[in-house]
Amino acid sequence: MRKACLALLLAASVTPALAQDKTFDLKISHWVPASHPLQKSLEDWVAAVNKDSGGTITGKVFPAQQLGKAFDHYDMARDGIADVTYVNPGYQPGRFPIVGAGELPFLISDAKGGSMGLDAWYRKYAEKEMKDVKYCLAFVHSPSSFHSKTKKIVMPEDVKGLKIRPAHATMANFVTSLGGTNVQSSAPEVRDIIERGVADGVTFPWGSLVLFGIDKVTKYDMEAPLYTTTFVFVINKDKYNAMSDKQKAAIDKNCSVEMAGVVGEHWGKFEDAGVDKVKAEEGHEVYKLTQEQTAAWKKAAEPLVKTWGDGAKKAGADPDAALADLKASLKKYNALAE
Repeated sequence: MRKACLALLLAASVTPALAQDKTFDLKISHWVPASHPLQKSLEDWVAAVNKDSGGTITGKVFPAQQLGKAFDHYDMARDGIADVTYVNPGYQPGRFPIVGAGELPFLISDAKGGSMGLDAWYRKYAEKEMKDVKYCLAFVHSPSSFHSKTKKIVMPEDVKGLKIRPAHATMANFVTSLGGTNVQSSAPEVRDIIERGVADGVTFPWGSLVLFGIDKVTKYDMEAPLYTTTFVFVINKDKYNAMSDKQKAAIDKNCSVEMAGVVGEHWGKFEDAGVDKVKAEEGHEVYKLTQEQTAAWKKAAEPLVKTWGDGAKKAGADPDAALADLKASLKKYNALAE
């Protein structure tokens, strides 16, 4: 009898340990400075996952390309160099054509709603287009435009002859179509290439212009909602698949349309605050476009829709239906540009 009781006591003490989920310590990588709002967004993200997993998922955020170059972050998640990464799909032209719809000029008006609308729309395409990883969420920053050192860019023809560092593949196509030359670089390298004369200007959001010190080497700033940039958080598939159902649920809860809006809004407020900072600096000319000038830019951007559509079609999407769905999603979240 005593042996039986002892066996039951031992079993009771062992069972909770057996039922306890394995712990995971995630390596979370991005390529902007730790002072960028994305750092806090990712720290908040892993804190939420930690809470929802009952403390079994922890993580550390590695900023500023510590684990790898900006261009490599999708492959870093795929290959397990990092467990969660921040990716700019437009850094690799042609690789992720469908999500590039979010880069089209004069489409998205707001960072929070734009992020929610984009993410809600892209989920049905992400499983195929980003099949090497576990897709988490997509988001955008606030609408942005041109900043240049050598010449005021007012009309589309003003880009002719300029060397521009584009934000992504769509803006690169735009620059080329207008007679400019693209200079490819990641965001942390932009100040250097303008300072050295390798580039004359850049398409960049306002708060980040100041954060990266690009405002120190530029002079002319177009205040117009010309474009946004799409970003995604992705997760290593093997790491996600090794988790328990409860842990996967914790990840899924924080890979949502709502979380996309949280990340987009936090970043958007930072970028919007940069407009007044640049206006207050000496040596900067910040200018808005007239209705006629805006119409000229919209007209010049029309071929980009076809270019995007051709790429989306090759990737297996119906471009007309996909773009109509994206616009409907953006409208739902009050972020469709007029």
